[in-house]
Amino acid sequence: MYAFGLCIDQQYLVPGIAAIASLADSLTLVARRHAAVRVLTLDLTPAQALLLSDFAKRAGFGSFDFRRCAPLRASRMADASYITVTTYLRFEFTPDFVRRPYLIYVDADVLVRGDITDPLGSLREDEIGAVSDEFNPAVGECPALPGAAERWPHLRGRPYFNAGVLWTCTDHMPVVRKGVEHALIHGRRHILHNDQDALNLWLLHFGRVRQATAGLNRFETGRFLERGNWVRRVVTRSLRPDPAAALVHFVGPEKPWQLDCPATEDVAEYRRHLAVALRHVRRLGAFGTEPAGAW
Repeated sequence: MYAFGLCIDQQYLVPGIAAIASLADSLTLVARRHAAVRVLTLDLTPAQALLLSDFAKRAGFGSFDFRRCAPLRASRMADASYITVTTYLRFEFTPDFVRRPYLIYVDADVLVRGDITDPLGSLREDEIGAVSDEFNPAVGECPALPGAAERWPHLRGRPYFNAGVLWTCTDHMPVVRKGVEHALIHGRRHILHNDQDALNLWLLHFGRVRQATAGLNRFETGRFLERGNWVRRVVTRSLRPDPAAALVHFVGPEKPWQLDCPATEDVAEYRRHLAVALRHVRRLGAFGTEPAGAW
């Protein structure tokens, strides 16, 4: 019925494996057999694709497919400090590749703790499901989409969404891709957070969004508190770890698989999960997958 879509490049091979493992853990054995995994990449080798395929099948998923593709020609990397153009591949999932009625797109830097399929039950054919961004809650009240609120005052205060987890009908993906491309061409001066700003710009003008609950894309904030208190000014909820969150998203440049990442509670949980996933990878006979400087 649905497929999980991930965009994985050389830099994110190991976290991609961890994400697939946590997605598997979030489902029953029966649900896994009926679910699919679809991976898009710019640069993974055939051997790495085979590793992902073997791992996904060992984890119990009933279907896996992999495709190399290029991002939109209009792609613009306004911020490339720790993100590559691979981020734009999230709009390249097509019905003939997904081969399932629904797609749940998930960033590779996440820890899935619970069922994240619930929004599919209320999703309309022309909607995208998304969660409000905890660091950029509203247009004109955050750094995202610079100048948009001044150009279109009626947009000020409208919700701004994080693109790390998205729910959509697969047949709707070509419309989303076309809309994002239009936003990149006609709204380039408002793009700061790369493809995420482009998606939000299109949603604000032409698209339809179904807002999902916060626990389906909860930011891990402890790493930021280790470096300063600015996060307290932009996040209104309690900044303690949220054990009820179905998905923890490690946004920002410091990632839990890196040695120099602050060892918060959520980071420690991620590392325990990653260690288990890598043990399974080694049993498949795959070695040398850990990137330099990884935990």
